[in-house]
Amino acid sequence: MNRKKFLKTSLLTASAVVSTPAIVSFRTEKSTSNSIEPKVVRAQEGKKVNVIGDQQTFKLTGKDTNGQFTLIEEVNPPGTMIPPHVHTKEDEVFKVLEGELEVTVGDETTVLKAGDLAFAPRNVPHSWKVIGDTDCKTILSAFPAGIELMFEELGNLPPGKPDFAKVAEICGAHGITFIT
Repeated sequence: MNRKKFLKTSLLTASAVVSTPAIVSFRTEKSTSNSIEPKVVRAQEGKKVNVIGDQQTFKLTGKDTNGQFTLIEEVNPPGTMIPPHVHTKEDEVFKVLEGELEVTVGDETTVLKAGDLAFAPRNVPHSWKVIGDTDCKTILSAFPAGIELMFEELGNLPPGKPDFAKVAEICGAHGITFIT
């Protein structure tokens, strides 16, 4: 039995059992507003962006999730780091799949290993650095989506040593400030 037929039969049966009038409405047309399409992203798929040395692959963006969240895979060598900063628009979750990531959130610094995660809520300073002697693979989730737009802007900067004033300007436009 298909899902719609099952639900319709179940609802009609339930309403008959309790003997109360029920109005059953089934939507058969596809809504384009606020609808989210299923998506499968294979291991090597996604948009690759070098964000000032942070090697990112966008797996899901706001376009895929109706703005709910962004999911990014990061694979970086030891020494790669992001200095202390604060987000005002999104919360972040860092989940380490391989390697080691030293993370500071607020006043707490810890080392994350495969399977560990850290939650960095908006308005709380945080930073991270790949440590150890192997690459670190991390899944970064940001709620709500939108941070990928900033990462794309940063990824479009000219190669070489980054102009920190320009980086701070781009980040500031997206609600992120660095702590000096």
